[in-house]
Amino acid sequence: MKLKTVLLSASLVLSSILLLNSCSQSGSSKTDTKKTAAAVKGDSAQAETADTLSVKKSDYPPIDKKLYDSLMKFNAHGDTTGRWPVKNTPYPIGGAILPFKRVVAFYGNLYSKKMGILGELPPNEMLAKLKGEVKHWEKADPKTPVQPALHYIAVVAQGDGGKDGKFRYRMPFKQIDSVLVLAKKAHAIVFLDVQVALSNIRAELPLLEKYLELPQVHFGMDPEFSMKDGTHPGKKIGTYDADDINYVSDYLTKIVKKNGLPPKILIVHRFTKKMVTNYKNIKLHPEVQLVMDMDGWGEPDLKTGTYRYFINQEPVQFTGFKLFYKNDIKKAPHHMLTPEEVLSRYKPYPIYIQYQ
Repeated sequence: MKLKTVLLSASLVLSSILLLNSCSQSGSSKTDTKKTAAAVKGDSAQAETADTLSVKKSDYPPIDKKLYDSLMKFNAHGDTTGRWPVKNTPYPIGGAILPFKRVVAFYGNLYSKKMGILGELPPNEMLAKLKGEVKHWEKADPKTPVQPALHYIAVVAQGDGGKDGKFRYRMPFKQIDSVLVLAKKAHAIVFLDVQVALSNIRAELPLLEKYLELPQVHFGMDPEFSMKDGTHPGKKIGTYDADDINYVSDYLTKIVKKNGLPPKILIVHRFTKKMVTNYKNIKLHPEVQLVMDMDGWGEPDLKTGTYRYFINQEPVQFTGFKLFYKNDIKKAPHHMLTPEEVLSRYKPYPIYIQYQ
């Protein structure tokens, strides 16, 4: 597959719309934003207490390094390039999820049906569907237990500048609380995802600290809507440098150490080379497990090329893969890859799977 073709995997989906999302199934409108804020007020889940899963540091025994090494070798899936497993990476502190479990996540916003499966279906139906996907992955790879997750877009790039001209909308904390309640029902972990637009990660990350202090809450950063040159989101694909990723890793490391938490998982979305620059300068920590998530949509061969060029050939630590219920089937052969097909096609095995 030609590289030029690979680059089209997700860039064609970009458009200047309100509530803009990197992998949106279709356009949203300004009405969506108003409904999002209004829906929070009437959400019955507010009356419930969000799960904190408070655990003492002493409850996390050190990892089994021998088991860790064997699982990392297993997940390299017979790679012969020498890139996988990645050399000289630190062992995680106790309580690490990866590579002991595969994370299977539903992505979206709870009050928007157009931004992903997380908000497209009624909550109970959505959780039931997630449970079904978890079982499918467990069947496809019996060696690896599955950890369900809800991957929630907490800061959304949008087509309107807003009062401060930053072209991003911060979702109300009450909405995050609702997601935590749903996650508790599914025994799921939570990812808070940020699209900074004309803001920056240093301004947005600290605002979510009270949630990141919870052991079950992790973080995602989306380079596609990090518009460093002032371009409005949707006009071009944005970027993060290793310096931005290192800032987030350092911040999460401090939270973990301060609160005696297990490692945080950090998801970095990617489907082009320029979305992540200077990857060799990314610093790893025992307190943070970093996943480069192949975020492009399209037909199976297109996704395979994107994974090969931008995930496999620029190794950091762990890898992820995104599946789209709608966008992946738009073009022939109109087929979304199954867990069995994902496991047969890719080296290394993706340890984080995200459904939109």
